Amino acid sequence: MRTDKVITNAGEALAGVRDGATFAVGGFGLSGIPNVLIQALYDIGVRGIGVVSNNCGVDGGGLGVLLAARRIARVTASYIGNNKEFARQYLAGELEVELTPQGSLAERLRAGGCGIPAFYTPAGVGTPVAEGGLPLRHAPDGSVAVASPPKEVREFDGRRYVLERGITTDFALVRAAKGDRLGNLVFAKAARNFNPLAAMAGKITIAEVEELVEPGALGTDEIHLPGVFVQRVVPLTPEQAADKRIENRTVA
Repeated sequence: MRTDKVITNAGEALAGVRDGATFAVGGFGLSGIPNVLIQALYDIGVRGIGVVSNNCGVDGGGLGVLLAARRIARVTASYIGNNKEFARQYLAGELEVELTPQGSLAERLRAGGCGIPAFYTPAGVGTPVAEGGLPLRHAPDGSVAVASPPKEVREFDGRRYVLERGITTDFALVRAAKGDRLGNLVFAKAARNFNPLAAMAGKITIAEVEELVEPGALGTDEIHLPGVFVQRVVPLTPEQAADKRIENRTVA
């Protein structure tokens, strides 16, 4: 295992990426989105990829860049959000989408990262999440071409629970506020929601960091994700670190 995990070029950090690969991508809305790595993924021209993320960016931002270029074949997410192209491709049958409750998605990523193949949760019991029938892919005429299958439901102590599978992916792309050369990461505020979980789920995890520090500079209580989960670290320039979009401006 590399001791110094820093790779200064984002494109080089994506070595080994291939068409059809799967990616867990951090971020919550547009908070903590690994924009530099997403752009590098676009630049290398990879196609037919599968993405697991809380959402799929917005039109022209985040994973929306890859969506608009038709590079994504399948998305596992908790909601579509205000990404009109995401909704259009899904409803037109151009994109396969697995919608899952947000808490279940978070736990599926964490479980996969911990080597847990499946778990039971009450979220979704009595709904199409458990009973099946959610459209995974539409036909061009708007009918359901592929529907989600029913999931196992069991009762524990008088309450029903649905079985959800843990998620692992070929790669994970995340963004951290701070990171050291060993891959230890610190996330800022809402960026901590899904970035650590996505990082755990990837077989190869690549982190872009806004501030690179030397080993030992991060206190043990400060680290949100230990470096054992991270294989490659890409330090950002000050300009890249400062480039942060917001979804909806509410003040002038």
